[in-house]
Amino acid sequence: MVDLSTDYLGLKLANPLVPSASPLSKDLDTAKQLEDAGASALVMHSLFEERIESESKRHDRFFHQQAIGHAEADSFHPMHFDYDSHQERYLTKLQQLKMQLDIPIVASLNGTTAEGWVEYGSAMQQAGADALELNVYYIAADIELSGESVEDQYLKILTELRRHVSIPITMKLSSQFSSPLHFINRLKQAGASGVALFNRFYQPDIDLETLLITPKMHPSTSAETLMRIRWVALLYGRVNLSIAVTGGFHTVEDIIKALLAGADVTHLCNVLLEKGPQQLKQLLDELSDWLLQREYNSVQQLKGSLSQQHAINPTEYERANYIDVLDSYSSSNGVLR
Repeated sequence: MVDLSTDYLGLKLANPLVPSASPLSKDLDTAKQLEDAGASALVMHSLFEERIESESKRHDRFFHQQAIGHAEADSFHPMHFDYDSHQERYLTKLQQLKMQLDIPIVASLNGTTAEGWVEYGSAMQQAGADALELNVYYIAADIELSGESVEDQYLKILTELRRHVSIPITMKLSSQFSSPLHFINRLKQAGASGVALFNRFYQPDIDLETLLITPKMHPSTSAETLMRIRWVALLYGRVNLSIAVTGGFHTVEDIIKALLAGADVTHLCNVLLEKGPQQLKQLLDELSDWLLQREYNSVQQLKGSLSQQHAINPTEYERANYIDVLDSYSSSNGVLR
């Protein structure tokens, strides 16, 4: 029997497959199906500070501003305590997941202010979260803002929150940093327990009929995993923190490559939305079969064995790969060379 267990954020997990933040965690029955199918932990859908603030302003108008100039209407007002806020609903769901599931629950937070990160992160810990995933998702659109200043914003958020919570904190990062390894090392020094590589930036589109900017979401593909795998391979063994990969992991081949590079867990989203929770069991069976066929005893034995530190030709993760790819190109038959 192959040992599929792995360590992540100080938690002992039964295997490296963790459903990432998605609508699947909003339904308790679906979350239970994920656990039954083999999920070793669950990342909740994100709590968005912007949504809390927007809802607060809307309720303020609804509850307190209707009767301006019409005092006789006061008795017809709805009472604010009859309505649960977005934050209250999220924390209630977190508590329900903790009560009904045996696997660890990682709460996901997307804040916008320093106060919000601390307030909502602290509330998640109090509600029972086993760890926090900080989904910063920041677009550096200010022309006066330097790359170092962007990193400092991440570090400020982490440092302040670390002062108020004791549970593990993992940072979900984008790939758009000039020196990811150096930045991740700074995050470790500031108190991060792990990183998730990498957040998918959804790109707005232009509607040529209406000339409006429209939201656009494309499902992930396995091709996206290669960038994540490369950076995991470069990071493994250099910074002592947990490593998760997220974005494009659909097949057991994707998962195995990430583990070989050094990932502790792979986050799964789109494949579960497309094929349902039972796909987890299929992937776990395929992972076990692959390891058995190659006489691995455990995931731990596999992990990091093809990182840059352990690769036969470590330069392939850097510039040498770029040159080899260009040299490998050949024109189609019939095309003049």
